[in-house]
Amino acid sequence: MLILDCPYCGIACDETELSPGGEAHLTRFGPGSSEDEFEGYLFMRENPRGVHFERWRHAHGCGKWFHAARDTMTMEVFGTYPAQTTEPPAELRKTISEKRPGWSWRDFS
Repeated sequence: MLILDCPYCGIACDETELSPGGEAHLTRFGPGSSEDEFEGYLFMRENPRGVHFERWRHAHGCGKWFHAARDTMTMEVFGTYPAQTTEPPAELRKTISEKRPGWSWRDFS
C-alpha cells in the first residue's frame, strides 16, 4: 500500500485517503498556444520505470494538492512537498541521487 505524508497537515495518508492527479511539473499552455503544444499538454506524459514526480490530493483530509517523488517499481517514497513548488526541492533531488545514482528524468534547472 502506498503511504504519503501530507506536507500541509503532517498526516501519513494511505492511498485510500488520497486522489491521484497525474504527473507533476507539467508546462501548461494558455490561449494562443499551438495545437501541437496543447496536444502535448493533454496527452504526452512521462511513464518512467523508476523515479517519478506526481500530484496527489489529500481528499479525505485537508483537501490540498501536493507533489510526491516515488519509485514506480519499488513504491519507495522519497518525499512530498507543496504543490505550489515549481520544481522538486534541491534536498529531495539530492536524496534521490544518493539512493539512485545516475537517475535522470527531466532537467529542472
